[in-house]
Amino acid sequence: MTPAHLAATGLLCVSMLLGLFATSEAHRAVSGWTYPPACCKGSEMGGHCEAIPSSDVSRVARGFSIFIHPGDHHLATRYHSFFIPYGDELLSGDENYHICLHPTEDHLNCFFAPPDAV
Repeated sequence: MTPAHLAATGLLCVSMLLGLFATSEAHRAVSGWTYPPACCKGSEMGGHCEAIPSSDVSRVARGFSIFIHPGDHHLATRYHSFFIPYGDELLSGDENYHICLHPTEDHLNCFFAPPDAV
């Protein structure tokens, strides 16, 4: 390889690595753990996933009852009620509940419960 080819290859590798780091940052919770890409469809920090107040979540007979207030999630502009059967929740990477709303605020894509709630 010529020096020009080596330089071009090096720049391509650096660009790819920077792209990987930028992509991984797009799906991070504020506390630092990473949301699965299938849950977090956004391109900005956190995307469509975000922690919600624990007061929005109740454990009921067959699962989790979730009542989101406007502002509890950055995409929630009105009240929403969701139900997640036990076994359909994902393990949260911290001590908080998290939801991913996608493709609109009306659709709960993923729900994460902290380890002590599972």
